[in-house]
Amino acid sequence: MWAYIARRIIYAVPILIGVNIITFALFFLINSPDQMAQAQLGIKHITPDAVRQWKEQRGYHLPLFVNEESTGFDVITETIFFQKSAKLFTFDFGKSDEGRLIGEEINKRMWPSLAVALPVFTIGLAVNISLALLVVMFRASMFELVAMIFCVGMFSISSMFYIIGGQFLAGKLWHLVPVSGYLPGVSALKFLLLPIAIGVITGIGGGVRIYRIIFLEEANRDYIRTARAKGVSEFAILFKHMLPNGLIPILTGIVVLIPVLFLGSLVTESFFGIPGLGSFTIDGIRAQDFSIVRTMVFLSSVLYIIGLLLTDVSYTLVDPRVRLQ
Repeated sequence: MWAYIARRIIYAVPILIGVNIITFALFFLINSPDQMAQAQLGIKHITPDAVRQWKEQRGYHLPLFVNEESTGFDVITETIFFQKSAKLFTFDFGKSDEGRLIGEEINKRMWPSLAVALPVFTIGLAVNISLALLVVMFRASMFELVAMIFCVGMFSISSMFYIIGGQFLAGKLWHLVPVSGYLPGVSALKFLLLPIAIGVITGIGGGVRIYRIIFLEEANRDYIRTARAKGVSEFAILFKHMLPNGLIPILTGIVVLIPVLFLGSLVTESFFGIPGLGSFTIDGIRAQDFSIVRTMVFLSSVLYIIGLLLTDVSYTLVDPRVRLQ
């Protein structure tokens, strides 16, 4: 198994390099260093000297990929790509264009993001799987038809509707929780209840439909019919037989949610004023801050690859037939 993990880590290196190069090329294809300087300085302070000083202070006066004026390794190292992007592989995130240490911002902002994402992930997963099993228990009945109509309706409605509607009802009309904001410590609970509840509700429509399909496939297999013929209760069939075997495809879908747990939800954090990594990414995009954008894209790629690796390893826990070579 350790040899398998080592191979997967080695395979991840060219993927991360490719993601880094593509992110760098796309960003500077849209925004030149001069445009970045103008966006940061503002209309009143735009002069050729101010733009030049801004670029020199932040290293954007260098060539993008190749420095033809240098010799030796400086041809590659004295470039914007090496100075800004290559150092990411040592997890040296450097400073944002505004002068803030990105590493410190990530350490500070990841906790509000996790405070929202972890409850939404765990509660949402439990609710969706339980509801999907309940629908499968009453399959081919009016309950299943009504449940699927509700799920399709919930899935078809934009998450913005739930956010705005929840803020109006729970915050403005009923005054149960604050509409937006965040405080550290225990005081954060009252600010997190609404975004967590909305996050769970918005995932029910799609989650239940997907898990229902998975469990319906398991319900028609021979081992389920055998267990039912032996008189095993429907509850035991669902939770002791069908659920463990259905976890294999479920684990594959869960992996895409791992980066969201750490990096936060862009829409949710922006609307609820939560100072997490999602809002940090949005701020970097709005400010055309390449240092923030490339860091967050790189972290997303790393977390996604880690998630894929953990998924493969977890297969051995839910399916003894799977062995990593």
